[in-house]
Amino acid sequence: MSVITVDKIYPKFREEVAEKFCTDKNKFDIYNCLACGMCTAGCPFSDVHEDMDPRKFVRMVLLGLKEEVLNGKFIWNCTMCGRCTMLCPMGVDIAGMVRTIRGNFGLRSPGFLQDIVDNQIRTGNQMEVTQEDYLDTLEWIEEELQAELDDTNVRIPVDKVGADFLFLWDPREIKYYPMDVQSIGKIMHAAGANWTCSSEYWDATHYGLFSGDDEASRILLKRIADQVKKLKVKYVVVTECGHATRAQRWGRKVWLTPEEADYPVYSFLEIQADWIKNGIIKVDKTKNPEPVTYHDPCNSARKEGIIEEPRYCLNQVVLDFREMWPNREYNYCCGGGGGLLAMGKEIKVGRVAKGKLKADQITKTGAKIVVTPCHNCFDQLTDIIKEYNLDVKVQHVHHLVSNALVLK
Repeated sequence: MSVITVDKIYPKFREEVAEKFCTDKNKFDIYNCLACGMCTAGCPFSDVHEDMDPRKFVRMVLLGLKEEVLNGKFIWNCTMCGRCTMLCPMGVDIAGMVRTIRGNFGLRSPGFLQDIVDNQIRTGNQMEVTQEDYLDTLEWIEEELQAELDDTNVRIPVDKVGADFLFLWDPREIKYYPMDVQSIGKIMHAAGANWTCSSEYWDATHYGLFSGDDEASRILLKRIADQVKKLKVKYVVVTECGHATRAQRWGRKVWLTPEEADYPVYSFLEIQADWIKNGIIKVDKTKNPEPVTYHDPCNSARKEGIIEEPRYCLNQVVLDFREMWPNREYNYCCGGGGGLLAMGKEIKVGRVAKGKLKADQITKTGAKIVVTPCHNCFDQLTDIIKEYNLDVKVQHVHHLVSNALVLK
């Protein structure tokens, strides 16, 4: 048993963490820990590898073991999935504590996590896509969509003033998966949506949510708020991305003023479910005959409560939907959340080890397609499939909805 000496204790550390805590709740709730261990019991990764004990981490913060916390690996191993807080009887936001410590005590994350934040501040999007390449991609995909639907009136509108909603992309969709843009555009056309996207700031993603960089976070959210005002839209719709949805919805409450944040934000999952439910788009589930299972992204499910909408969509557009167990808010993190995918080789061993739980979950369903509305989860699941030789492929919800569309 290790010994704690007085010279290692810095009593004001917990006050420093609380004061810097960026939250829409009481920032001093972190003092409420009962040391009961429910957080560690609820963490699916607490026994996967070392330095994965939430209870120990919280006690170290509250006791004032500042140097041990700052030099420890827990703050980088934690995926910030929030499962611990969900089970905590006092609601201690451990993921929030991790984020606060990452970004406010002079630390730099492993790998290239902060580089992504810096790139987005400098270029407007995390993958440094130039405006010319972005607009060329939208124009190219618009032409592809027109050819697919045999309709030259189909549009992917840019900078349309007065549209109902502003759509925010994930840069992966623009740079690596442009067919996702076509899939989404097809659904928009089928619904007769009055929508637009910005030529200037269009990136929904937000790695400041992971790095704890609140200064950058305010800048990124303010840019989107300014586009809402400039284009005079009624609301924002975020592409299928868990952390982007969290950042754009929750982030408005903590990084913007009430006046700046005076617009609703919806996930594209919610929009698709609404359109199917109200008959705005017609679908035929026989077009997707393979067995499908669903992975709940932590940020959209546990933190934003978007749980039933994707399931409604899948039950309407696939013949054979199978749940993992556990599922919904109790589902396991894929192991790549909290920015771990951007932390390089130093974190990868633990990240892939975490993925074994998800690999077993998927295998037990017997599904051939695992659906997740999150690009971070998409990449982690892809790594898991390769590592554990799973006979499945990864898709988003919109892929199956788009494929099932019944067009006039």
